This record gives sequence, C-alpha cells and structure tokens, in this order.
Amino acid sequence: MDQPPHPEFRRLRIFAFDPSVDVGLDAIGVNQTVVQVPWEDLDKGPRGRYLEVMDIDPASGGAYAPVDLNHPHLLATDGLPPSTGNPQFHQQMVYAVAMTTITHFERALGRVSLWAEDYDAEAKKYHAVEHLRIYPHALREANAYYDPDKVALLFGYFIAKPVRRAAVLPGGMVFTCLSQDVIAHETTHALLDGLHPRFAEPTNADVLAFHEAFADVVALFQHFTFPEVLRHQIARTRGDLASENLLAQLAREFSQGSGHYGALRDALGENVDGTWRSATPETVQYTALQEPHDRGAVLVGAVFDAFILMYKDRTADLLRIASAGTGVLDAGALHPDLVNRLASEAASISGHVLQMCIRALDYCPPVDITFGEYLRALVTADHEVSRADERGYRAAFIEAFRRRGIYPPDVRSLSEESLRWEPPSAQHQEALCRLLSDKGLISILEAVVEWDLRCDRMVALTKAKTAAGELHGHLKLAMVHDRVLQEALGLDLKLNKDGTLEKFEVHSVRPARRVGRDGQLQMDLVVEILQTRDETDAANAAHGRPADGQKFRFRGGCTLLIDLFALQRAALNAPQASGCIVRYSIYKRMTSQRRRERQWAYVHGQLNAGTRALYFGTSSSTYVQAPFAMVHRHGTGAEHEH
Repeated sequence: MDQPPHPEFRRLRIFAFDPSVDVGLDAIGVNQTVVQVPWEDLDKGPRGRYLEVMDIDPASGGAYAPVDLNHPHLLATDGLPPSTGNPQFHQQMVYAVAMTTITHFERALGRVSLWAEDYDAEAKKYHAVEHLRIYPHALREANAYYDPDKVALLFGYFIAKPVRRAAVLPGGMVFTCLSQDVIAHETTHALLDGLHPRFAEPTNADVLAFHEAFADVVALFQHFTFPEVLRHQIARTRGDLASENLLAQLAREFSQGSGHYGALRDALGENVDGTWRSATPETVQYTALQEPHDRGAVLVGAVFDAFILMYKDRTADLLRIASAGTGVLDAGALHPDLVNRLASEAASISGHVLQMCIRALDYCPPVDITFGEYLRALVTADHEVSRADERGYRAAFIEAFRRRGIYPPDVRSLSEESLRWEPPSAQHQEALCRLLSDKGLISILEAVVEWDLRCDRMVALTKAKTAAGELHGHLKLAMVHDRVLQEALGLDLKLNKDGTLEKFEVHSVRPARRVGRDGQLQMDLVVEILQTRDETDAANAAHGRPADGQKFRFRGGCTLLIDLFALQRAALNAPQASGCIVRYSIYKRMTSQRRRERQWAYVHGQLNAGTRALYFGTSSSTYVQAPFAMVHRHGTGAEHEH
C-alpha cells in the first residue's frame, strides 16, 4: 500500500498571550488557542528543519525530557494542553510560536529563511547555521534575548513580585517562554539578524531602535491571526480598536510580574499607577528619545496608527449600516454578525500590514538604517505589489509617520512619488548593465532563483554564496578601471600598492518574489554590496577629531533590486533589455562626508560609555556584535537587565 501524503499543517495548542490572561473571567478560554504550523518531520525536542529546542536548565544543573510531538496521542489532540507546570508544553510553545513567526516571514518574502552565519574566530571563517537553538529555561532571571554569537534564543524564568491589582500571583513563577509576545519578538530578532546582520551596529540612534521596534511589530500583528482572540477583543471594545485592548499590548505577565502596571509596551497608550490612558502622537518624541526601546516605540506607534487609520476607513460603512446611518452605535453588546464582519476586516488589514512591513526589508539600505528610510522601503515595496494605492495603505503609512515626526532625509515632499526609491541614473544604469549582461554571470545569478519556499535551505545558502562570490570576482575586475561603476554602487575603493582594490563584500544575493494585485509575477534579485573602512588617527585629525588611538569603523554600499526577467532578456541579447536591468538602487555612499560626521558625533556623544567602548576598538577584526546584546542588557524591554 502506498504511503498516504503527509498533512499540510501540524496543529499545536498555545497561549495566545501568556498564562495571566486566563485569570480574567471575560477572557477565559480565549487565551488558549491552536495554531497551524507547516508540517515537517520532527525529532524529539522538537527538532526540525529550522529549530532545535534544547531544554537545559543551567541554574539547577538539570535537563527536561524532550517532547515527542509525533506521538499519536499528541497528534490526535493538537499537542499538549497549555500548562505552566509542564516543561514539555513549554517546549511545544516555543516551537509553535517561533515556527508561526518564520512562516509569516517566508510568505511575505517568497523564500525560505536563513539564520545568521556563525563566525569562527580561530579559522577566520563563517559557517552556515542550520538550526536556531531555543533554550526555554536558560536563565533564572527576568530576561529573554537572542544571542547572535550562539545563534540561539535564551528564555528566563523568575519569581513574580507584582504590584497590587495585578493578574500575576505574588511569589508565583513567570516563564518568559510562555509569552507569545516574547517568543515572537526574539524570533524576529534572529530572522532580522539573518537577513541584515549590519542592523545590529549602532551607527545612528535609529538602528538598534529599529531592531526592537520591528520585533514588536511582528509580535503585535501576530495577535490578529488568532480568530477567537480577535472577535473577543472587538466585541469587548465594541469595534473601537483605538481604545485599550489586548491586541495592542505586549508581554503583560512579564511586566506585571516584574512589579509594573499594565503591559510591558502598548502601541496605543500607557498604564500609570493602574489607570490606562491613551497616548497622543507627538512629533517631538522621535527626536527627543534616545533609548532604543523608547525610540522604537515611536515606530511601533506609527505602524499601529496606520493600521487604525485603515481599519476605521474600511469599517465606516459597516458602522453606518449598524447605526441607521449615524455612525454611532446603540448602547449594549454588538450583534455577533457585526463582530464577525469587523473581525474579518481587521484580520485582512492587519495581515496586509504585517506583509508590507516584512516585504520592506528587501528594500532597505544594507547599513545605517533610519526610520524615514524604512518608510521609503514600505512605500516602494508596496508599490511593486500594486501600482495604484486603491485601498490607501501607503497613504495611511505616510500620514501615520508624519504624525510622529518621522521624515525621510533627502526627499522633496511626503508624496508617494517622492518617497519611492529611485532607479539608477542613466550613466549608472549603463555601467551596471555592462557588468550584469555577462552570460556566465547571469547563469550563476539565475541559480539563486531556486531559493524558494520548497527548496533545501542549506542548498539555497550554498548557491547564494556561490553567486555572491562570482559577482564579487566580476566587480573586482571591472571596478579597477571603472570609477562610474563604483559610484553606481556607492563605493569609494582605493588602489593598493600592488594595483588591487581595497576590500569590499558582496554581502547577499537573494531572490524576491512578488505577485501583484493584477496577478502578475515579479521576480527580482536583491544584491547587497558593502565596503568597510577603519579611519586612522591621521584621518581623524584631518577632520578635526581627536587622534586618540581609536579606529572608527565606517561602512557604505548599496542594495540593488535587479529585474530578473530583464536580466534573462539581456542574456538573449534582446534589444528591450538595455537600460532596464536595475530597477532600484538604495545607497549609503562611502563618499558622504555628512553621514560620516553624523555617525562620528553619534557614537562619541550619544552612546552610553559601555556601548561606546564596545563599538570602538583597536582591532580591525570582524565587528563585535556586543552593542546588540548591550541594548538587551540596559533596555526596558523583554530583555531587561541581562
């Protein structure tokens, strides 16, 4: 008898928020939900293609038996029931939520996800990392964080010390691995680090804040994927998602167990001494706040404001119908049919917002990102999906960012046309076409397209590294005699004494798939090229800076969006291929004196002493990722007091 096909999904039970939400009578039963994660063959742990759960407890010197999610009883019952006291459920919880987060990334980007590579300092080589390791009980403290050196997620547990009126039992145990928000947040850190490892370098006040904000955004909008929770909160707020609700809050149990009121972070307001109050967007906040979690909250607020603007616009007709045209609902509970329709609209909008936010990562500069540049990436990426902004998604984002005082640099206005990234100039396009039209190079680059949602992840990584190496070789030869090509890539490479160029890297070559609202498939190659230069004392003195023996690390380069179909036409020598291969070039130019001065001023004047000491170094070795950990050590987020 032939083997039956494997299921499409594995159903697993989780807490939609954290165990404390079950305490309230109005939410009982809603917090325990079931998620569907893509089916994969699992070993005990669980251990699959992406994740390996290692349940070791260093504080007690013990280890917990790994859960077997393939056991027939667990397959038949959607896994273990939610439990604070069962370590095997803790393992199931971190696996299910992490896989849910990975799935959202892959659906938005159209390719399987890769983790950051591990650097072997002795061999001076990077090694592929197949599994992100997850330690549910790694720390006996109020802490959870992503460790880029271990390529692992470490979750802590601690004894609760809540204030009065908290839903957390005084003296009870709080497990961060049972918070959907904390797990999704930390998994997003790992996914973002695998995609943009240079976003862990604090080159301006927005960089680490962006890491924190983006992780919060993903965790928040995953709330909207739980239908029972969404309907419950819409019924409780009578459809007003701009009022206090669980969907906009993060890590309530962690916060209350640590002695605070309310949630750890709230996209809509704050809890002051037990009283919730709505927050009014202020344009001065963005420039005034420097701590990464606080500054990141401004970006989270802008994204959630955009969602609220869309939600109100899309549900106004439903409210008019339900209120006989007044738009003001009668007192009392909403009709279940209205709750379902409002929930359907909220789920659709939130899903699109989450996809917009993730897709925009392919349209970001490779280093030194700012919030304003992320807005440009959002607008450009969504324009690629739909030329006409018929539902007003992009307009809502632009308005929400404006309300928070987030303005992109170097744009003429806040119009969509002005915010979209620009294609290379005619001269630069010509130089790039000369480089990319080589048939041998095209065949290597085309192999990267096999990096899709069904491929072997390690094979995809190998082909991507091969393509990056091949492109690097072509660039190294071409740029010796082509200064225009260097300019097109944002580089400033000087010749060494032996006639070779300064070092640079082709950091990434990856595919980006977009199915537009017109049903057309757009295939791009995303190429990131970087240059690094350590300024010497002489360079410091030349710019009026102290010659203190410290080396200032400055990076630049670009992200290119290459039209794969145009590239293939170029391989066939089709005449229509000329001048249209590179659709966008997103620069951080090495020649920008203004950016160099801003970065120097920031790392000298606004980083705390500990982070600054780690940022600077006398060694020219690979950049230490400690500043990322430093934020988690001193931040006010889920990584508090590491």
